[in-house]
Amino acid sequence: MSTEFVLSLAEKGIFTIIIITGPLLILALAVGLLVSILQATTQIQEQTLAFIPKIVAVLVGLVFFGPWMLTKMVEFTINIYSNLNQFVG
Repeated sequence: MSTEFVLSLAEKGIFTIIIITGPLLILALAVGLLVSILQATTQIQEQTLAFIPKIVAVLVGLVFFGPWMLTKMVEFTINIYSNLNQFVG
């Protein structure tokens, strides 16, 4: 197993993680920004107000993006297991 192969495998793994977590992170970012704008305009400075909408948005995002995320993870795992002979020798 060469250094290039290990780096390629690590790159694919990191790319898969970024692709899988990206939609939920963007959703949490957008909801957090909206709540921050709402807090700034209404001068409500409650710190816990920002957490509940983000948690709800991420859970709703998991419901919608969950099957796609699971498919991507299974494809990556199948790819690793199908090329297992390259890892050994």
